[in-house]
Amino acid sequence: MATSLVLTLIGNDRPGLVEDLARAISEHGGSWESSRMARLSGCFAGILEVQVADDRAAELFKALHSLEGRGLRVVVEDASGTSASENVRELRLELMGQDRPGIIRDISASLTASGVNVVELSTRASPAPMSGETLFSASALLHHPMSESLVQLREDLERLAGDLMVEISVTDV
Repeated sequence: MATSLVLTLIGNDRPGLVEDLARAISEHGGSWESSRMARLSGCFAGILEVQVADDRAAELFKALHSLEGRGLRVVVEDASGTSASENVRELRLELMGQDRPGIIRDISASLTASGVNVVELSTRASPAPMSGETLFSASALLHHPMSESLVQLREDLERLAGDLMVEISVTDV
């Protein structure tokens, strides 16, 4: 049997950090499954899924926490008992508009009211090419319950896009 671990990582951005992590996983018979990592404001941040044999999980857990002495904080969660919901449709949300406080708050509130789970979210603020104003963009992978109306979700998001003065598109994955 295998144990599925989800690691949350944060630390000082430095060369060799990912190598240290990969080495610890490999040395303990773990398999690097999927990950998202980035440098944000000079810090390294990431999330990683690892599979490891049940009898090696405790050793790997200790090895991962030993990396804290090298400037990497690691939180390990056992995700073996979790499973993906089968009764959802996957959607991709894309958003673009002039930056202002509260965009993600308002979008996420609307999604939650429709029973939507945000599975992945990536955002970016950058200068607009001509005006120099700040543009905000977001891309999200969503799980929308099959029992809920997709038409209603799109109408709610279109209305919200008008209120926020942003462009929003929702497409099937």
